[in-house]
This record gives sequence, structure tokens and C-alpha cells, in this order.
Amino acid sequence: MSVLFFLKSITSSFAESGGGKVFLFPRESNTAYVRIMPKKPLNLQAFTLCMRVATELNNQRSTILFAYRTEQADELNVWQEYGKVYLYLRSSSDGAFFALPPLSAFPTHLCTTWDSSTGATTFWVNGRRNLLKIYRRGHKVVSGGTIILGQDPDSYLGQFDINQSFVGEISDVQMWDSVLTAGQIELLYNNRYEAPIGNVLDWNSLQYQIFGNVVQVSD
Repeated sequence: MSVLFFLKSITSSFAESGGGKVFLFPRESNTAYVRIMPKKPLNLQAFTLCMRVATELNNQRSTILFAYRTEQADELNVWQEYGKVYLYLRSSSDGAFFALPPLSAFPTHLCTTWDSSTGATTFWVNGRRNLLKIYRRGHKVVSGGTIILGQDPDSYLGQFDINQSFVGEISDVQMWDSVLTAGQIELLYNNRYEAPIGNVLDWNSLQYQIFGNVVQVSD
């Protein structure tokens, strides 16, 4: 991998880039994060969220993997907490948790799916599905928030905790406003050209803004 650029201060405008990139968070911080602009508002009654993650913090502490917060609440968060992975919808305490194979320094393709009509929720690891659980049946994810990688905002775009920050690599972030099929998720894991393109977040045309000590590298 070759370093493309390294920013210590706020990027002035949203960048747009192709798919061959990785966001590297080299150390614990309460200032380093990436803000992502979605293609459409997160007004969701179902979703699939996927990313590739590499980290060595699996069992050491709670680590934020994905945060979507409105001014009112933590609307949609994914956490790694002491060997388990959690999905939280409009809550910071009542989540759906899954005991998954541990994340490691080798990139893991991680997806989570949720459907409001049934509450069916699960995680997928490297193309394989975990068991289904029922969570937040009848709920709706509301628009008007901000997506952040690397930090957990305890207020809207603020109050970051260094002990919850992400350290490692994140890439290939994709999101849909529907639940993908097993075959589609397998195509994504294998990085096949016919894999679906996210209609909420598309890594290949992602608009984002880097803050603090985040290094973008080419994969």
C-alpha cells in the first residue's frame, strides 16, 4: 500500500474517490474520524451495512465500528465489545449482540442486516451468516443525522472518548436500504464485479471528509 495523503487538520471540503482506498486510524485519539455523506437520507425500515475491518483491539475494550447520530440520539451504531459485536438502534444500552469470530489484523468482511417488518437481525462474517435474532421490530431509522467512522459522538459531532476510538483499517463501506440476499453478500465478500452497489453508501463514489490523524492509503 502507498500513502496518498495524511491530514492533521480538518479537510475543507468533501472528497470523492474510487474504491481502492483504505482509511487507516493509526492510534487511539479523540480527534481523528471520517465524516461520510450518504447518497440518500437514512430513512430506513430495513438495511444492509457492510465494511472490511482490520484491528488488534478485539478483546481489549469497547470499540466503535460505525456511528450514525442525530441531534437527539445514537440512531444506528455498530460496536465491538470484548469479543462480541453489537448493533444498536436509537439506544446506547439495548442492542442486539452476536458472538462472532474475533476481528484481527487481517481484514474481515463484516455485514449486518436488519428488517423492521420482522425485526430479523444478523451479522455476516466473510460471507457466512450468524444466527438470526429479533430486534426492534416495527422501528424506523430516521434521517437528519451524520455518519462517522472512527469515533462515537456522545453529542452531535462531539464529546469523543479516546478509549472508544477505532484503531486499525476500515474500507469497502457499503449500505443499502434493503436486506441483501445471501448470494449478494457472498459476491461482496469475494469482491466480484457483479456485486451490488450500495444505494445509500457506495464506497466506489464515496463523499467524505477527514478530520485529524487519519491516513488514506491505496489498497
